[in-house]
Amino acid sequence: MSKDAPTPSARQNELLEAAYRYALAHGLADLSLRPLAEAIGSSPRVLLFLFESKDGLLRALLARARADELALLDRAGRHGQPTGLAPAVARVWTWLAAKEHRPLLRLWAEAYTRSLVQPDGAWAGFARATVEDWLGVLAGFQPPSERDGADGAVRRTLALAVLRGALLDLLATDDEKRITEAVEHQLALLRD
Repeated sequence: MSKDAPTPSARQNELLEAAYRYALAHGLADLSLRPLAEAIGSSPRVLLFLFESKDGLLRALLARARADELALLDRAGRHGQPTGLAPAVARVWTWLAAKEHRPLLRLWAEAYTRSLVQPDGAWAGFARATVEDWLGVLAGFQPPSERDGADGAVRRTLALAVLRGALLDLLATDDEKRITEAVEHQLALLRD
């Protein structure tokens, strides 16, 4: 979709949601319009009309995934009142480690990696934008004195590096116990 596109129609929103569910189940790497359209009750022609191109549809799916991820991360970390970076990161890790979130997180990992190796087209800027997204969410958990202090960005970056590395390891190995222990060890350092 172009930046100046009008508000999406109800049908466009309906097809985007169906395509998003399909992407969560099947990924984006080998996305082909014909099987996607058949699976969601549409046609390739309709998808191209509504999203302008396959890249337009991919961009819409990536934006949808980012919005979902941010909303869920924010809710996972907030659990009441913000209580600082380390407790919020612990809650976010619990959310990330939950098996029911793996489809979204696999989709995120796929898009993040594709953005690094194919920095143009539909994937353009996705990795950078998600780094900024996550740093913004983490900043919201820090009290102003920590967030705005000389070391606030360093602490957020460390927390992000731990979460991202642990997440990738979890998606690759499914060894939740070992990885959770490592995250908890790093959180002890964040509390100091």
